[in-house]
Amino acid sequence: MNLLHKFKEFVQQNGLFHPKDKLLLAVSGGVDSVVLCELCKQAGYDFVIAHCNFQLRGDESERDEKYVRNLGMKYHIDVLVKKFDTEKYVAETGKGIQEAARDLRYEWFNEILLANPKSEKPNPKFIVTAHHADDNIETLLMNFFRGTGLTGLQGIPLASFLVRRPLLPFWKEELIEFAKENNLEFAEDSSNQSTKYTRNYFRKEIIPLIAKAYPQVKENLRANIDRFKATRELYSLLVAQLKKKLCKVKNDEVHIPIRQLMSYKNKTLIFEIIADYGFTEKQVDEVIKLADSESGKFIQSSNAPFRIIKFRNWLIISGSKSENAETIVIEEGTHNVQSSMFNIQFSRLSTSNFNAQTSNLIACLDAGEIKFPLILRKWKEGDYFYPLGMKKKKKLARFFIDQKLSKTNKEKIWVLEMNKKIIWVVGLRIDDRFKITVKTKNILKLSLEAG
Repeated sequence: MNLLHKFKEFVQQNGLFHPKDKLLLAVSGGVDSVVLCELCKQAGYDFVIAHCNFQLRGDESERDEKYVRNLGMKYHIDVLVKKFDTEKYVAETGKGIQEAARDLRYEWFNEILLANPKSEKPNPKFIVTAHHADDNIETLLMNFFRGTGLTGLQGIPLASFLVRRPLLPFWKEELIEFAKENNLEFAEDSSNQSTKYTRNYFRKEIIPLIAKAYPQVKENLRANIDRFKATRELYSLLVAQLKKKLCKVKNDEVHIPIRQLMSYKNKTLIFEIIADYGFTEKQVDEVIKLADSESGKFIQSSNAPFRIIKFRNWLIISGSKSENAETIVIEEGTHNVQSSMFNIQFSRLSTSNFNAQTSNLIACLDAGEIKFPLILRKWKEGDYFYPLGMKKKKKLARFFIDQKLSKTNKEKIWVLEMNKKIIWVVGLRIDDRFKITVKTKNILKLSLEAG
């Protein structure tokens, strides 16, 4: 079976794109992308060419651009070219050359696909690149030595968002042989000979060295990619089941029972749960420490507006500024806290300028007895406190009966808690243990306002 037939069959079997789809082919001018053009032409696909001139190789970069323009003339198709000031971008972002070029390339490709949707010429539907099997196993090895999970061991994805990679099953040698058979000319990139780039180092030094001991190394690595993909599928199913079992969603929060989570003694499970909220693998140990800390302690996501709060026997993942959150952490120095139903203003006073308050909308507490962080949350069954003026504890459910609260009103009650102790049933009563006494020096004043 020749390469063209295998190419067409692979595209069809994997549903990468259809004969009526217009494609945007990323073409550098090297043998891989030139072969991609020829295969798409012979297969009857409609495509345009996009070429990136990164202006990193002087005259050679201009030569490649000219060659790709000529390629467009050969196929009688449009060629889109963009020159990038890559070195400036590297200086501004601090990224490496290869990473910078990748970012610039795909940002432009996406712009092409999404621009001018009402133009006479329809936009291309997919970006098609010439990544092949050698690229794939090189990526696998680089990810492995860099440090990665199962996702990185799957190599280059066949399809990701708007990108399609129909040459992934084919070796470089197959592409070169096809180019010879079809008398295809292509541009040689001199930078591909340099081992200062990581990929070239693996391609020219590491893999040939391993092949001396294991001649079938390339085929074995490609087979391993398929095994890792299958393993990842099973792994994902198990993780999804465990997440469903452990993670209880309440409004904008996720509640996770600490004892159950820690019983698995598995850091990977913890990472899979917290990764959805922008937490990194390096923060897993912080989560484990948090599980043994006091209520009210929390850690912040490195990459998203989420935090994990320790609350009694639970870890709660909550949006840092979510008004619908049922658990709000209040740090020292906070002046205003907003929930879905009300606002609370925090202020400090000295006893010298304090006037006694009788309104239920204001709570005045002995600041010396308050230790931050505090937790503002909805009340729940089993909660109790020591109502002002009483020396015995009382369950909130009983307190609400005494206050003749309706079921609807009970559902709206929040409490302010400090290390498992309720200090204020918001809008109703403070806890006697935190009242102002003759020994009080400073006062924490809480003022309730309708939201």
